[in-house]
Amino acid sequence: MRIVDSIPHPSMTISIFQMNQKYLVKFEAGPMEQIFKFDTDEISSIEQLKKRITAEFIETTYLRFKEMYLSFRTV
Repeated sequence: MRIVDSIPHPSMTISIFQMNQKYLVKFEAGPMEQIFKFDTDEISSIEQLKKRITAEFIETTYLRFKEMYLSFRTV
């Protein structure tokens, strides 16, 4: 697996990897992470992938981190 790009964000680290005919988009916030996989058959370039990772997609992912954090704190 090799890192091929990143997306800047003030609260999360967003890294793009390429491995085994897949792009992996990894979001990290504190001790938590979320990884989304995209087939290179469907996404032909990193630029096309970055167009799929919209501001709305990033915001939804960020909100999911908040939910994860609240669940973690109640344990």
